[in-house]
Amino acid sequence: MPEAVAAVAERTATSTGTEPAGSEFTPLLRTVKGQGLLDRRTGWYALGITVNALALAAVVTGVILIGDSWWTLLLAPVLAVLSSRTAFIGHDAGHAQISSDKAVSRVIGLIHGNLLLGMSHAWWNDKHNRHHANPNHVDKDPDVAADILVFSSDQVSTRTGFRRWLTRNQAWLFFPLTLLEGLWLKVSGFRDLRRQSPRERIVEGLLLTSHVVGYVILLLGTMSIGKALVFAAIHQALFGLHLGMAFAPNHKGMEMPAPDGDRWGHLRRQVLTSRNIKGSPLTDWFLGGLNYQIEHHLFPSMPRPHLRLAQPLVRAHCREVGISYTETGLIESYRQALRHMYEVGEPLRVE
Repeated sequence: MPEAVAAVAERTATSTGTEPAGSEFTPLLRTVKGQGLLDRRTGWYALGITVNALALAAVVTGVILIGDSWWTLLLAPVLAVLSSRTAFIGHDAGHAQISSDKAVSRVIGLIHGNLLLGMSHAWWNDKHNRHHANPNHVDKDPDVAADILVFSSDQVSTRTGFRRWLTRNQAWLFFPLTLLEGLWLKVSGFRDLRRQSPRERIVEGLLLTSHVVGYVILLLGTMSIGKALVFAAIHQALFGLHLGMAFAPNHKGMEMPAPDGDRWGHLRRQVLTSRNIKGSPLTDWFLGGLNYQIEHHLFPSMPRPHLRLAQPLVRAHCREVGISYTETGLIESYRQALRHMYEVGEPLRVE
């Protein structure tokens, strides 16, 4: 997610592979740059960050003023939505979409990730970098590594015990499992501190701890422990579900490059493994712009409001070079993703 990823499109335009370097991607990159679609939208992001911060402050104020009442729980879903907005801002900062300045991007990422969400900015950057470099590659993309879920038939044979049961039923369990995503992000961030440099570990650790302490003080300082636990459960579950709904359509069920197969150039590697969701103002808002997944993967540093403007250029270029460009509706995208997971687990259901 840091600037290294933000520049991946430009770097990979001259990468080596089975095709001449940049032969398919370079003309598209030139057109996109020529139309200024890689230029920063500082004002747009400044307004979005300010509105999000004010909304978060309003929810916290509401929790304090309403206090120990079951009515306070009505603010938990609102906080879940705002937490997702916060995550989208941190995501964009990591891709250098907001600013080309490394220090500014890191500060925005640390505030929106570590402090406001309890999610490690460094951990997410490292994981997301590897995903963007090799999307859907079973050996290189951590998002499709065999863990709780599996996404390739080659991963099924290694599943035993409880994990085998999970794989057999993973299509049905996917969305229920996303309810735990918010907590998993926090745990993963703390676990990653061991990997980080001493200086980074101190900054990240202090901010992560500050988030947890502040969250606990806010809830237990305003309501009984029972109401606090229910509030936290609703907030974290809906936050995880929202993120799961935003990320699920992007790559699941799309092409998965063979580890020992031909190397794809940047254009094919990003387009063939990604799925777009037909956009509308509401869809763009709900999915944080990630519904333009193809454009985002081709140009990670492109500001979010420019993704929809780049889409016609990308679609036309793919048609010109003969590359399949996948776009579908939101509900259909979930159906395709779940069907893929169902088919992957099929061998375990017919034993």
